[in-house]
Amino acid sequence: MNIPDIIIAIDGYSSTGKSTLAKLIAEEYSFLYLDSGAMYRGVTLYALENGLIDKEGTIDEAGLRTALPTLDLDFRTDGTYIGDRCVEKLIRTLEVSSHVSPVSAIPFVRNFVDEKLHAFGKRKRVVMDGRDIGTTVFPDAEVKIFMTASAEVRAQRRFDEMKMKGQEPVLEEVMKNLLERDYIDSHRETSPLSRAADAYVLDNSDMTLHEETVWFQGLCQGKFGILE
Repeated sequence: MNIPDIIIAIDGYSSTGKSTLAKLIAEEYSFLYLDSGAMYRGVTLYALENGLIDKEGTIDEAGLRTALPTLDLDFRTDGTYIGDRCVEKLIRTLEVSSHVSPVSAIPFVRNFVDEKLHAFGKRKRVVMDGRDIGTTVFPDAEVKIFMTASAEVRAQRRFDEMKMKGQEPVLEEVMKNLLERDYIDSHRETSPLSRAADAYVLDNSDMTLHEETVWFQGLCQGKFGILE
């Protein structure tokens, strides 16, 4: 199937498989994959490593605002980098997950990330996932998808993912963190998580990845009149 040169925006709650679907689309149709969540996680890791978040979780916003322009945050084929250091595993820890929502709610942090994402988006043939891609970052994206799943399914997915990475999570803590992130993401003042009016909803609580890809193919065939 030949998809035109478009931007595909995938938004939704955490642990709904946004990144998995976006990566698969990018690989299958030769799109550039951008993980906006990784950018916010990178900023959060940077803040933690540089003492800009204390033990109580308070963010030194003045210090972060001053330091942020020096942060060399980038995407490469093997993951997210800070300078020449691959931080893909570090940004997926529960510690980073516990702080990423309040960090990502800061307006100047969102502006920093948005500027980087817009630069990539100018190339077209981009698939990007996050929480405000279709509403704020790329409101004119030709295809917008909003992904959701039950909290129980999402918590189990996140738990299993962390176990596979050698971590020792507690399911109750994972669920608590997930629900906290849902609330913060949906109620933040700047670019809250919400479904774009023209987004297609994908509830994958009981779907396999293959079924999700078939759903996506059908969406594109109908939207663009693709017959093959």
